[in-house]
Amino acid sequence: MEAVKDPDSLRDQTIERLILQYQTALLRLCYIQLRDRSLAEDAVQETFLKAYRGYAQFRGDCSEKTWLTRIAVNTCRDFQRGGWLKHTDRRITPEMLPVGDVQPDMEDLDLSLAVMKLPRKIRETIILYYYQDMSTEEIAETLGIVQSSVSNRLRRGREKLRKMLEGRDQDA
Repeated sequence: MEAVKDPDSLRDQTIERLILQYQTALLRLCYIQLRDRSLAEDAVQETFLKAYRGYAQFRGDCSEKTWLTRIAVNTCRDFQRGGWLKHTDRRITPEMLPVGDVQPDMEDLDLSLAVMKLPRKIRETIILYYYQDMSTEEIAETLGIVQSSVSNRLRRGREKLRKMLEGRDQDA
């Protein structure tokens, strides 16, 4: 006869796996949203705490990645609503970006800085599509919008980024 597995143990193991799998990607997402490393780290920690507490309610209607990303995006929004965040210096320099496995070149840094200057809704969509490799369907589900809005935000984001980056090329 097989022993019944403890549901809390299963939840703990699942959350540990999710942390190992998505921690770096969520940190980058939160950092780009919040523009502050310590706040981003706090947001990621809060994301996993919310996931741990709410794991029993996760129905599997979407992927774990989509579910965690939605929690992270909403957590960043909550942090941005906080009053003291408005009084901090949130200018970003390339040296402040979290380091990935591969060192980016100057073009990548210019692009990342340009993405951070986009309006919030467009920035979120661009980050999820290009940095988190999410499909338009997953982004729509994560942000709670229709897929056509995702496509429109991506199109507007690309146009804005093109204009921003072309302006830099002309200045050089």
